[in-house]
Amino acid sequence: MERVHIIGIGDDGLDGLTSGARALIEQADLIVGTQQSLNLLSDVKAATMLVGNDLDAVVERVAAETKSKIVVLAIGDPLFYGFARYLCDRLGKERFEVLPHVSSMQLAFARVKESWEDAYLANLATQSLDRVVEKVRVASTVGLFTTEECPPEKVAGALTQRKIDYFTAYVCENLGSPDERVTHAELSELADQQFSSLNVMILVRKPDVPDRPVEMAGRRLFGNADEAFLQSQPKSGLLTPAEVRCIALANMDLGPTSIAWDVGAGSGSVAIEAAQVAAGGTIYAIEQDEEDHQLIAENADRFGTTNLVAVRGRAPDAWGELPDPDAIFVGGADRETVHVVEAAYDRLRPGGRLVAVMGSIENLAGIHEALHARNIDVQVRMINIAHGTYQLERVRFEALNPTFLIAVVKEGE
Repeated sequence: MERVHIIGIGDDGLDGLTSGARALIEQADLIVGTQQSLNLLSDVKAATMLVGNDLDAVVERVAAETKSKIVVLAIGDPLFYGFARYLCDRLGKERFEVLPHVSSMQLAFARVKESWEDAYLANLATQSLDRVVEKVRVASTVGLFTTEECPPEKVAGALTQRKIDYFTAYVCENLGSPDERVTHAELSELADQQFSSLNVMILVRKPDVPDRPVEMAGRRLFGNADEAFLQSQPKSGLLTPAEVRCIALANMDLGPTSIAWDVGAGSGSVAIEAAQVAAGGTIYAIEQDEEDHQLIAENADRFGTTNLVAVRGRAPDAWGELPDPDAIFVGGADRETVHVVEAAYDRLRPGGRLVAVMGSIENLAGIHEALHARNIDVQVRMINIAHGTYQLERVRFEALNPTFLIAVVKEGE
């Protein structure tokens, strides 16, 4: 059985390859590659196969051609965001030999003379812009393969819109070809420019800048001060206190991609902090009051939580079309809270977590009885919080009303 040679090629075509790699291409019976890589060849006698979206067709063709000399062409390093790994996984590593070329990412970092050993690298063809932007927020150096749908100017606009303006940007176009160009600019300057579709975008964090924009100073992932959230009047002060929020979120046990509901969300404090913790998931804030529903959207915009969906309606009817969640938070003092908690528990995925917060002993007793009747391990807490205040040059404590918290985990199937 003939081995398949996967050869990396740059924009300089055959001239940039070793004599051995050129010989393999010249002797090949079949050359497989994208239109971009095939365009770099000239006067090739071998048959060609264009790689499109159907990689399974490539696998079937390569598997069938056991006696042919096959070359698979890939731009740059075939194992760096290339399809060599896919072929090796499907047909076995022993069938292939890989001859890498310098990747465009390597060339880009070389052109701007920056190290990429600790850089965050991503391909916008396989990851959403929202997810990449949140990763960029905490990175020191970034390398991005952009796409025609998500070019550098769109990336720059998304970053500046979220106040992530503390990076120097480089856009490296057509690397290795005669019309190579490197643009060095501020992110705000890229928004009105256009670039070749063949580019790599590099971001380098500026030295001595704060870890967040000035207006975001004091904003936390969770446990933000109650005053950080817009609240409707005269209901101000009714949102879940910061300390209770922290305990509730800890019991919700959110992961990076969790789906969660905040039922009776009010102005959205729990939902917003849940959205910040589960940045790759989706949080649904369900609220029937029209004014509070609007405040949820305003607070979400204030905190930049794009993965929060405000749902107006009364529970449980309002969540009929929502996906089953990994975690649910139920707040409020409604007399129907017991029934809402029972319905919420039924919608949880197996292993899901439900946290309910209430201020009255009656609701505590009703919810505990309803859940305990299902033979569930019900955890109950009474949270007493007191804030220090200065009076007559002495520190005194003002106690908040006690809060009761119930937490359960749904049994797995």
